[in-house]
Amino acid sequence: MVLSTLPSLLLPVLLFFLLQTPTLSIKKSFIVYLGAHSHGPDPSSVDLDSVRKFHYDFLGSFLRSNKSAKDVIFYSYTRHINGFAAILEEEEAADIAEHPNVISVFLNKGSKLETTRSWNFLGLERNGLIPSHSIWMKARLGEDTIIANIDTGVWPESKSFSDEGLGPVPSKWRGICQHDTKRVRCNRKLIGTRYFNNGLAMYAGPLNSSFSTARDYDGHGSHTLATAAGNFVPGVSVFGNGNGTAKGGSPRARVAAYKVCWPPYEGVQCFDADVLAAFDAAISDGVDIISVSLGGGTEEFFKNSISIGAFHAVKHGIVVVSAAGNTGPNPGTVLNLSPWLLTVGAGTIDREFTSYVSLGNKKHLKGVSLSAKGLPSEKFYPLVSAAEAKNANASTAEAIICQGGTLDPRKVKGKILVCLREYNDNARTEKSWQADMAGAVGMILVNDEQSGNDVVADPHVLLVSHVNYTDGKYIFDYIKSTKTPMAYLTRVKTELGSKPAPFVATFSSRGPNLLEQGILKPDIIAPGVSIIAAYTEAVGPTSQISDTRRVPFNVQTGSSMSCPHASGIAGLLRTLHPDWSPAAIKSAIMTTGTQHLVFFIDQLKMKCTSAFLALLTFLTHAATTQDDSMEPILDDSSSYVKATPFAYGSGHIQPNKAMDPGLIYNLTTLDYLNFLCARGYNETMIKSFSNSTYKCSKSFSLADFNYPSIAVPNLGEDSVTINRKVTNVGSPGTYRVHVKEPSEVEVLIKPRRLKFKRIGEVKKFKVILKAKVKGKPQGYVFGELIWSDGSHYVKSPLAVKHY
Repeated sequence: MVLSTLPSLLLPVLLFFLLQTPTLSIKKSFIVYLGAHSHGPDPSSVDLDSVRKFHYDFLGSFLRSNKSAKDVIFYSYTRHINGFAAILEEEEAADIAEHPNVISVFLNKGSKLETTRSWNFLGLERNGLIPSHSIWMKARLGEDTIIANIDTGVWPESKSFSDEGLGPVPSKWRGICQHDTKRVRCNRKLIGTRYFNNGLAMYAGPLNSSFSTARDYDGHGSHTLATAAGNFVPGVSVFGNGNGTAKGGSPRARVAAYKVCWPPYEGVQCFDADVLAAFDAAISDGVDIISVSLGGGTEEFFKNSISIGAFHAVKHGIVVVSAAGNTGPNPGTVLNLSPWLLTVGAGTIDREFTSYVSLGNKKHLKGVSLSAKGLPSEKFYPLVSAAEAKNANASTAEAIICQGGTLDPRKVKGKILVCLREYNDNARTEKSWQADMAGAVGMILVNDEQSGNDVVADPHVLLVSHVNYTDGKYIFDYIKSTKTPMAYLTRVKTELGSKPAPFVATFSSRGPNLLEQGILKPDIIAPGVSIIAAYTEAVGPTSQISDTRRVPFNVQTGSSMSCPHASGIAGLLRTLHPDWSPAAIKSAIMTTGTQHLVFFIDQLKMKCTSAFLALLTFLTHAATTQDDSMEPILDDSSSYVKATPFAYGSGHIQPNKAMDPGLIYNLTTLDYLNFLCARGYNETMIKSFSNSTYKCSKSFSLADFNYPSIAVPNLGEDSVTINRKVTNVGSPGTYRVHVKEPSEVEVLIKPRRLKFKRIGEVKKFKVILKAKVKGKPQGYVFGELIWSDGSHYVKSPLAVKHY
């Protein structure tokens, strides 16, 4: 053997190295968060260069080379957020995280993207006219407020972003229209565009020039931005349905698009490093509202790019609105959990796009759709389950969900095909493509049991009716019951005034807040189902490659749609109350959250006696969790299960009431720092991101955090005391408290009366909770606290759990 020729002293050494398992250091992209900057809000170029040099020097001290640091840093956050994004080995990231000046180090992960009728439903207009009491009238349609959207970009040619009727760009705007390879141009409406893709490039590799654009090739960003602040566009419909005038919540606001989301790479579209860079730019650009329809995670607050970016934005007086997520109805699925975010879940409006199913046994079932086509002829067609139409090589499980390549055209051609939609399967239009390619004349999309009543009107390429689980089960049973099952589908039509409305959309993510159960999330719900708004014309309405249709407006569903509704309303409040803090605007939206009886009462006011009107007004405000038919809000439209604050937060958004809330629960940066201290953040860390001297208060607890809603996850044998303070933003008056106690919980308020003599006056009160029976309640129970002076109703939901 060769080994025998080596000197005996070398043999042990050689054997040692031969037996070692080779290891390769894997480099990944990380974000190193250092907090806030010491320079002022308007840094000079010298300041910015100094920050970059500091980042290089800091990282270079770990890599033993300043040049190495320059090579691996791909973002240096220099303006308001202090930190950088870099390619590092895991061991290097771990070493950096131990440094006392580092707040957090976390992976550059990805997030996913989560109309003509909705503003009428919310009471801002009535049959195309703006009532004198509408917030649109009072807030001048959000004039000159600047709303930023962090999303997939913008389709600038859309009429929603026309600057017709707008004056000069507000002088406070400091942003740019970034050089763009796809000819994106700004105007007096769309005043800024930027794009960020370095975080994507760290995963996908070098990007070509087609990525140097803020142009929207997805549709999501154009839709959300137009929902928040699109201009008035008359005569809008989707394939003739939902006809009306499209507009955003703040139609006269200016908008800026920050593109951070790109075609999916390994299932991810939006990377944390890019999102954080967009926040840093938006804060510096001078925006008033930031709308983020992205799915943040449940990580600790300062290991999440949306949470970090929003903290710095709120610190600079910017309201940040986020989506609650689309993974409901399971509990504990709500996202974007930071208390400085306004987190918005999704509800329905009183409009449906319906296609009815008629079966051969004369049974009629209601489905929804936005298909452009009808059946070839007005007659009944053979009905077949996709499981019975599979080809020889496909499994039944694959065929029943109409998976690509599983259908036998000989068994499908000329028939209406029934496909199953499994829970959380959003490939609804892909199924209809498969049905169309196999020769079906129509399709019925049936929910599985877990999907329940979550039906969605999609712009399918052939006539489709999407039905709920109960009706779908009936259809499958009917097919099995006869040798010749037959069916007919009606053309899609728009139905207004549908009831109940609103109900909480099945997909809307639910509480409790898994990161901090003492903060109730979501905060509010807003319209998020079948919303019509601007769209990209780069792809078809189904986003399928083979869809050659192009539409300037499209319908979309999700908490991504409810988020910009709230952003638009926040824009109106910023115009109306420019001196209000982000927390004040958030509180006004939350504490006036109610349901839609009030909008229907408006039409009766001229005919009512004063006594009857007073009764109607009381009922309107007292019914804080009721829909437009005076019934409690439901968790979905068919099972008639009452929703809870874990589904709707403080209720459904009510813009006209939010402009005059009476009292608000205010929060300052110091309050957020106290909150973080109570959660265990140390003073050194807090000082870093607050850029100010700070000492943790030994007496402060989470029960003292002045949040508009109240959640108590730890009610034991001893009572729990919650401290709150309210600020008067209305006329002088005396407020009295009304409490709906959670089951088996005694609630005591001290004092029960608050007298305010002037605007800005602050009053404190205590909420004392005690279990009535030892060991109860088990699980969460819910109630409500209302302060009222007779004209204002300041509401806070109560969520209590015994431990």
